[in-house]
Amino acid sequence: MNRDFAAHLEALYACRACPNVIGLPVTGAVADARVMLVGQAPGPREAEQRRPFAYTAGRRLFAWFEEHLGISEEEFRATIYIGAVIRCFPGRDPKNGGDRVPDLIEIANCAAHLDRELRILRPELVIAVGTLAAKQLVGVSELKQVVGRVHRVTRAGHTFDVIVLPHPSGRSTWTNKKENAALLEESLRLIGRVILSREDGEGSSAAQRRRSFATLRMTKAASARSAKSPARRRRS
Repeated sequence: MNRDFAAHLEALYACRACPNVIGLPVTGAVADARVMLVGQAPGPREAEQRRPFAYTAGRRLFAWFEEHLGISEEEFRATIYIGAVIRCFPGRDPKNGGDRVPDLIEIANCAAHLDRELRILRPELVIAVGTLAAKQLVGVSELKQVVGRVHRVTRAGHTFDVIVLPHPSGRSTWTNKKENAALLEESLRLIGRVILSREDGEGSSAAQRRRSFATLRMTKAASARSAKSPARRRRS
């Protein structure tokens, strides 16, 4: 971990800029990640566990990646930096019982953390999850206009691709429509092309990611075999 990244995490975890949020900042930090995922904000379970996408929305999100990309949750978390528009739980919305949408001041406060991550990591791809992340990264919150496409974005002095996914919350019914489900599948196909096999050649970072995924799979398989095999007796 380089000094800039370590200093960033120290500043992020020490941040107490927003008085109306609950708990401490949450981020899934990966020091050498070339792909980032940016969600909306942690929920109450994420705040408790200090782990992004730790509950039902996370299960649905990682199921998408497992089904369409063949990448397990463990592999995803080990190689892709997971952040959010804001990093603390905003609390409940008293009107509808769901999570409160972060206000503009909270979003602005946390934007500094995201900008530092973009400058330090210089990702090839940022996956924006949900309307709030889409608005902050590509400037449009209408999902039909942004899902299923690659957007070229410059922010914090760095140019990168953004691919938008709908939010995997159980409250969302957006993917119930066939045409929207098709847009989701297209976004996942595009993400897979970047993560697993760049069409413009075998870039070193793409190959390294595939080797990382393969190593994780081999480690899990070896552990499973070891658990099933009887322990060898030591020779006296």
